[in-house]
Amino acid sequence: MSVQSNIVHQYFKKEIEGSKILVKVNPVHLTGMEMIVYANGQLDTRPIEFDEAIWEDLSTDGFVEVSGMEFNLLLSGLAK
Repeated sequence: MSVQSNIVHQYFKKEIEGSKILVKVNPVHLTGMEMIVYANGQLDTRPIEFDEAIWEDLSTDGFVEVSGMEFNLLLSGLAK
C-alpha cells in the first residue's frame, strides 16, 4: 500500500453569495484541490499547492473544517 493512500485529507468549506468553496488539503504534502460550486450548479475544480500558513489562511478567510463527504459526492457527480 502506498504512502499516498494512507493520508487522511482535511476538508474546508465557505459559502459566499449562494456559491460554495470547498478545499481539500493533503496535510503531508500541502497539496490539494479547490472546488467552487456556483449558485447555478456549475462546478469548477483546480489543483492547488499550499504553504505552511494554509491553516491560518483558511481560518482567517472564514473557512470551517467539514467532513469530506460533500466534497467527494460533488466531485463524483452524485450530488449537485
